[in-house]
Amino acid sequence: MKVTVEENPGLEQTEVVIRCPRMDAEASRLVELLRLSGARLTGERDGQTCILDEDDVLYIDTVDRGTFLYTADGVYESRLRLYELESQLAARDFVRVSKSAIVNFNQVKSLRPEFGGRLRLTMSNGEVVVANRQYVPAIKKKLGL
Repeated sequence: MKVTVEENPGLEQTEVVIRCPRMDAEASRLVELLRLSGARLTGERDGQTCILDEDDVLYIDTVDRGTFLYTADGVYESRLRLYELESQLAARDFVRVSKSAIVNFNQVKSLRPEFGGRLRLTMSNGEVVVANRQYVPAIKKKLGL
């Protein structure tokens, strides 16, 4: 992949052009990363790419090598990997709770300790996400404990 940056003081806003012989997985992932930089998330459902507000996302999970964004309205598949979403959302209120999940902390309704040092997080829609014990310190830090 070749990357070229041109400065042009005459432009009013930044413009990104992706030139490729065909729209392949690499080009699609670049588009996805660029869309995420604007604090919007994109996910696919029913053959459509939907733009999601990050506040609407309850949690992000990986299942069978797929990354899924869960909202109160449904489930959307992302082309990005979990670690890419984690780095994009790190400055916001998203926190890693397990090897395969990231939770929007603003959507957590309650927390409850479980056996083995784990934490049970109940989301605003009633779904439960379990935080593994190695991620509990990050959650406590988010709470200020």
